[in-house]
Amino acid sequence: MKNDNLKNQYRINEQIRVREVRIVGDNGSTVVPTRDALNMAREQGVDLVEISPNANPPVCRLIDYSKFLYQQKKRQKEMKAKQVKVEVKEIRFGPQTDEHDYQFKLKHAKEFLEEGNKVRAYVFFRGRSILFKEQGEVLLLRFANDLEEVGKVESMPSLEGKKMFIYLAPKKAGTKKQSQQARDREAAAEEKRKEDKGKGRETASLDEASAEMPANGGLLANAKISADALKKLKEAEEES
Repeated sequence: MKNDNLKNQYRINEQIRVREVRIVGDNGSTVVPTRDALNMAREQGVDLVEISPNANPPVCRLIDYSKFLYQQKKRQKEMKAKQVKVEVKEIRFGPQTDEHDYQFKLKHAKEFLEEGNKVRAYVFFRGRSILFKEQGEVLLLRFANDLEEVGKVESMPSLEGKKMFIYLAPKKAGTKKQSQQARDREAAAEEKRKEDKGKGRETASLDEASAEMPANGGLLANAKISADALKKLKEAEEES
């Protein structure tokens, strides 16, 4: 059904009934009569696809329609994969929630917000506990205050029947949780990069040391030059 909707979203070839169209491609764009654009499509063995019908004139491309639909579906899939799905997580309190239970739920609410989810926290008043609604409101306000670094209040505490709600939204876009397998792969890749970098430094150090050490040929050449100089000096003394 989704593929059919995408397929029917664009007009192609003879379905395009305007007088002229703008053809866009790698070499820029040009406005031509629709009849000429259809002839160009036939000559190239492709389709005339209207990609922007509201432009003046409408914008079209010369492309194989099946290939065009494939590219569109692929692009939509990539965009969907990049999006973080926002969910509303519920946190329930009683009007006299103890400190340990409060901290436990506060920790989970913080994790939900850091992942990019919204939080709907509420206090449930059972029976005569509705008399403690002020106490429930204080608890929810404290809850929001303790989460102010990661969440912002969307609506203040409000009583709906036997429940008092407060809504929190994440301050930052959430990060999708990675599987343990993905985390292990990233850790192994990082370890390999560090190992390769270390080997590179060792090789560079050895090359520098080799460059600083004089070659045997250099020592022999220096020795030969010194012997020749002494010989010439001795001949000069004898002549004098």
